[in-house]
Amino acid sequence: MLNGLWLAFFLIAALAALYQWLFLGDAEVFARLVASLFDMAELSVSLMILLFGTLTLWLGFLRIAEAAGLIELLGRLLTPLFRRLMPGVPAGHPALGLITLNFAANGLGLDNAATPIGLRAMHALQSLNPDPKTATNAQILFLVLNASSLTVLPVTIFMYRAQQGAADPTLVFLPILLATSASSLVGLLSVAVMQRLRLHDPVVLAWLGGVAVILGGFMAILASLSTVAIAAVSSLLGNLALFGIIIAFLLAGAWKRVAVYECFVEGAKEGFEISRNLLPYLVAMLCAIGVLRASGALDAGLEIIRWLVLNAGLDGRFVDALPTALVKPFSGSAARAMLIETMQTHGVDSFPALVAATVQGSTETTFYVLAVYFGAVGVQRARHTVGCALLADLAGVVAAIAVCYWIFG
Repeated sequence: MLNGLWLAFFLIAALAALYQWLFLGDAEVFARLVASLFDMAELSVSLMILLFGTLTLWLGFLRIAEAAGLIELLGRLLTPLFRRLMPGVPAGHPALGLITLNFAANGLGLDNAATPIGLRAMHALQSLNPDPKTATNAQILFLVLNASSLTVLPVTIFMYRAQQGAADPTLVFLPILLATSASSLVGLLSVAVMQRLRLHDPVVLAWLGGVAVILGGFMAILASLSTVAIAAVSSLLGNLALFGIIIAFLLAGAWKRVAVYECFVEGAKEGFEISRNLLPYLVAMLCAIGVLRASGALDAGLEIIRWLVLNAGLDGRFVDALPTALVKPFSGSAARAMLIETMQTHGVDSFPALVAATVQGSTETTFYVLAVYFGAVGVQRARHTVGCALLADLAGVVAAIAVCYWIFG
């Protein structure tokens, strides 16, 4: 799917450029295409410089959290909830612990640990599957929640904003938190309806009620503030949460007598390796998006959508953020390239860039997640997985747009 998407970007750009030349007399369009290729290649290297530092730093601290047992602790706390949401999984089954560890790792942004743990969880769930080629209810719920984007600390979004010169990279922390909560809630409710889960169970109600109270409290406080004050609160919470979690990791490591410095360096080495391996993907996608923009094809598509939105009587400022939303279910690298391109074109703190960053942090690469996890265990019949996951993605996009209009106006 990614091969076809990448090739399509270049072919559409080529057709659009030919149209500009043959019908509009714009002979300079090919010069813009070539210049865009070199500009985006240069931008990819600039991004990698910051990516090296950010991932090295963050994975170093996360390795301390792992060694201190914080991931395992979060897993134990979530086990009672998932025992009720997945009644087909026996109490004490290894899959429950692996599932909770996967979600805990995702919540902390520990993607490199979350994926292998998630694959182990899928294999454990597959051992309970009476029809190995058809997804079970537990597997569907697990994947839909994974595809609804559970990351609480979107460190990579902060990094991209910092690289593009944002005065406050964490400004989008609160919008992302609210939008990803909406995405995950819709994902859970859609699966609950399809599978007739007992959401009125006291433990489930306690968890959902607790989350609702926290988010409701946030909303009530924000409703009483001005737009400027809301942006300031989002900035404060983002920076406070990020630095507070780092201090918590260090204190937990010291309490457990972890050699925090050596542990940090070990994790940082892994971050360096991951960063280095990402450069070819960044170059590939950013160059494809660059020629799509330079050919005029991307702008033409957005203008059609903008015309439809404006004729419906709606504000059209969010339209420039839609490329990120449209490609995110198919490719994380393409969505990341779209986000960076939006920041480059409109400004890192422009309304479209803020919406795009919020969308990027509150949605997931649905088809990639489904392909990897189902492919790993040989499941071919996904049942209602795709529909519920895409509904969660849609909720994340709509919530991201609505929250950004509310906070940033």
